[in-house]
Amino acid sequence: MASPAIPAGRTPLKLTAKDFKSDQEVRWCPGCGDYAILAAVQQFMPELGIPRENIVFVSGIGCSSRFPYYMNTYGMHSIHGRAPAIATGLSSSRPDLSVWVVTGDGDALSIGGNHLIHALRRNVNVKILLFNNRIYGLTKGQYSPTSEIGKITKSTPAGSADSPFNPLSLALGAEASFVARTIDSDRKHLQSVLRAAAEHHGSAFVEIYQNCNIFNDGAFELLKDASSRDDHLIRLEQGQPITFGADGRYSVVHPEGSFGLQVREGGEAIVHDATVDDPAYAFALSRLSGSDLSTTPIGVFRNVPRPTYDEIVQKQLLDARAQATGTPDEMLSGLLNTGDTWTIL
Repeated sequence: MASPAIPAGRTPLKLTAKDFKSDQEVRWCPGCGDYAILAAVQQFMPELGIPRENIVFVSGIGCSSRFPYYMNTYGMHSIHGRAPAIATGLSSSRPDLSVWVVTGDGDALSIGGNHLIHALRRNVNVKILLFNNRIYGLTKGQYSPTSEIGKITKSTPAGSADSPFNPLSLALGAEASFVARTIDSDRKHLQSVLRAAAEHHGSAFVEIYQNCNIFNDGAFELLKDASSRDDHLIRLEQGQPITFGADGRYSVVHPEGSFGLQVREGGEAIVHDATVDDPAYAFALSRLSGSDLSTTPIGVFRNVPRPTYDEIVQKQLLDARAQATGTPDEMLSGLLNTGDTWTIL
């Protein structure tokens, strides 16, 4: 797999999942979906062929944010909601690094919402994994920005009055160039999405439905239980008609005169194309999954090329160096005295 983090001419390393396991004891609640995600990531990382010292995991605050301790790579357990900002600095200053952000629905979409949308609109070359369990787990069960209306929690005893965020719609509204969704318990699908995100040059935003069995157990059971998932889970495959249910009973269609997409029994299904440049198509797909999860697409929604923030900044630096004249002190003095200046008497 090609990657900007592999120096030209260097043969990718032969690593194993064990190489990415740190010596720290993994400590989440027994049965937490984070265990499955960690195992999937550790098993996937060797595919990159990137030296561990060229990989960085940055997290904010929350249960998911313990992730860097358990990865035998560089990592930073940073400030609440600020992981995208720190990752932006890393990626911009060190283009040789493969930078990953691990965050949760509270960390990323509440206190960190501002940092998230700007990292995505800038198309910083980072991979953002948002673990969505629709609850605050670390602080013991308050409602989160993705909790459904009417959700009864410790902080909303009469039911939440807030309308929840749709993380994918938010990312697409910020012009994210890669947007995907997967589930913690489906390792094969999870790793396929991670693979696609790693191959993407630019911001990759991946929402992972993750079960919190202590404070919000069974939040995604409709999509996991063998008796119900086929009638509610829509698997997106590039170049394939979007159908689901027994024998493809249901189709995602674009009704005449409608601005969005709908699910119908039968009908001519649209063919999925994540490379459509206009985000309106991917946005319409993201709106199919309401709070009841009755029709929930998973897979890659959008995957389009766009100049990255890192490339633009690096080019500006190279151009500035090429045009620079004089000593460093002279250049600094010239910069400070450029434009409007005042003399205080």
